Amino acid sequence: MKQFLVILLFLFSFHVLNAQVFDVETIKFSGEDDKRINLVILSEGYQTNELDQFVTDATNFTNDMFSQSPFLEYENYFNVYAIKVPSVESGADHPGTATDEGAPPPIPVSDVDTYFNATYDGFGFHRLLYAQDYTAINTVLANNFPTYDQAMILANSPYYGGSGGEFPISSTGVSANEISIHEIGHSFADLKDEYYPGDALAAEAINMTQETDISLVKWKNWLGTDGIGIYAYCSTGSCASWYRPHQNCKMQFLGVPFCAVCKEGIIEKIHSLISPIDSFLPENIIVNDPIFPLQFELNLINPIPNTLERTWTLNTNPFASNVDMIELLDTDLNTGANTLVAVVNDDSNLLRIDNHETIHVYTISWTINKNTLGIDEISSDTNDFSISLYPNPTNSSITIKYESSKIAPLRLEITSLEGKKVKLVELTNENSIDISALSHGIYLASFYNNSNLIATKKIVKN
Repeated sequence: MKQFLVILLFLFSFHVLNAQVFDVETIKFSGEDDKRINLVILSEGYQTNELDQFVTDATNFTNDMFSQSPFLEYENYFNVYAIKVPSVESGADHPGTATDEGAPPPIPVSDVDTYFNATYDGFGFHRLLYAQDYTAINTVLANNFPTYDQAMILANSPYYGGSGGEFPISSTGVSANEISIHEIGHSFADLKDEYYPGDALAAEAINMTQETDISLVKWKNWLGTDGIGIYAYCSTGSCASWYRPHQNCKMQFLGVPFCAVCKEGIIEKIHSLISPIDSFLPENIIVNDPIFPLQFELNLINPIPNTLERTWTLNTNPFASNVDMIELLDTDLNTGANTLVAVVNDDSNLLRIDNHETIHVYTISWTINKNTLGIDEISSDTNDFSISLYPNPTNSSITIKYESSKIAPLRLEITSLEGKKVKLVELTNENSIDISALSHGIYLASFYNNSNLIATKKIVKN
């Protein structure tokens, strides 16, 4: 046993001593790494004297990516870093073995010594450029930027090529930036190709389906808008049973925008990774001798333009909306416990959410304990959760689902636009609410956690 431990210690020491640390250059910095999506770009096939060119290539890609929707609107949610990994030789392998090479081959056959062993002719396709050494990729990331959210590779080759997968890769030649952005669509948001990717890769996804019923297709809320429809991949064969939402999307053609369905999928992924609340004040502080007015502030990661809605309630009563800072006076508070809640959600017109409305809701709740002499304590809590209502509109019942890591069961109050309370329900995680007895019209669904108003959404009764 001791000998085994000695061997393990030796191997561990050998690994640590040989762990390579490379220069990491900041391409784009929007905020602290734990509060942003960190995109890390690795160099492949760049020799040491070419690493400055790699940084230039990575910067050009970054600028291009964030000039296109929806990355344009949500660029403040991202940091971008470049890891300068030198290779012994420049370029990428080209074995010349792909079945679609043609004669003569469009690029020279080559076998070069690069760090991640990138090669063309992947799986029989000339343009399928991929990195063969995933162990090296994972090791470089672990040693140099373990907190990455998405990593990608730029291969120093002037010939067209790229691929998706866990670590998308692109050459730096023709349409390099467009290839990279397309591949990010695969790897970051799990988008499918909107040209037929082959039977092995065909699957239900954000932008690919075998559903043709307009009431059930996952992008039904976009049908008839911005060219969104239900389009067959082809007219014969197995691909004729698969459908895409658009005829001219970046997931099919380079040089065109993402379609509305793909934009929505990317934004949903962004929301799943990061809260728009960067910080807030005060943070769980005790005030022994308060000076009025008391200030409460949200520091948000704003989309461009800002589509974040902010609602403030004090003791369940509306206090302010669409402001990032409020002030409370002594006269605003009751003696005893007071609850101030700030609710933030994204009201972007790029979001319609397939099949039902989902609210990405983020809350900050402060408890303010006021005694007869003043305020003796302010504490805060933060939470994020999602609420789904579907179908909406409806003429009979509506299903309500919510997910949260913290919040206890919610209370739902449905009121008419005139302010009349028509239904009160204690919710579990999934509920079917019968509203068949209600008159046709629009109602407000208000969600409460204890006495805290968490979110409000419209329900349309047909």
